[in-house]
Amino acid sequence: MSLVIKRNENETVNGKQIKHSQDISENVMTEEMLLKKGIVTPDDILKLPYITENYLCSPDANVYDIDFVRFKIRDLETGTVLFEIAKPSMPPGPEEGENEADSDDPDPNAGRFVRYQFTPQFLKLKTVGATVEFTVGSRPISNFRMIERHFFRDTLLKSFDFEFGFCIPNSSNTCEHIYHFPTLSSSLVSEMIAHPFETRSDSFYFVDGCLMMHNKADYAYDGGLTK
Repeated sequence: MSLVIKRNENETVNGKQIKHSQDISENVMTEEMLLKKGIVTPDDILKLPYITENYLCSPDANVYDIDFVRFKIRDLETGTVLFEIAKPSMPPGPEEGENEADSDDPDPNAGRFVRYQFTPQFLKLKTVGATVEFTVGSRPISNFRMIERHFFRDTLLKSFDFEFGFCIPNSSNTCEHIYHFPTLSSSLVSEMIAHPFETRSDSFYFVDGCLMMHNKADYAYDGGLTK
């Protein structure tokens, strides 16, 4: 039997205002609950009702040294490349005795967030391919999985679930995942175009069922429109 907890009108849950008519069941996890957990699992993530405001794991959780070095999105129907980004090569290290003040206190979340800007035409696409190149460290990786959840404001648009398979140590890997986009109402499409960067996503990466990486992105679909 599922326990259902009634929330009072205007009560705040996970920083969001919950209407009186909305129920929060035992099958829902809040961001605050997950931040207190030692191990976050795929089942936990699938119970999140909203986009996260924080990262649910630190960069240090990536003990397998997974490093995404290139990412490309293409329209599967035409083959047109819609977006491509590559991680820049690391510059040479400073010479001995050189001032390293600029490297003090680096942002620990650098590289965990991407901002995309597309034209409204992107929202008409049905299927795109996302090719990712990544390297792994000295440990083999099994059961490498990604769950990616897309929201517009507080509305879940779609949750994607992909397997990367087994990765041998010290390897460079390439795979393409196929995204089948949901059909959106014309009113929702108009709202997404009119409110850039209010469409957001969380990408959660797991190894053997444990959260190892958490990346974020936001999206605008007003490219090419007159402001």
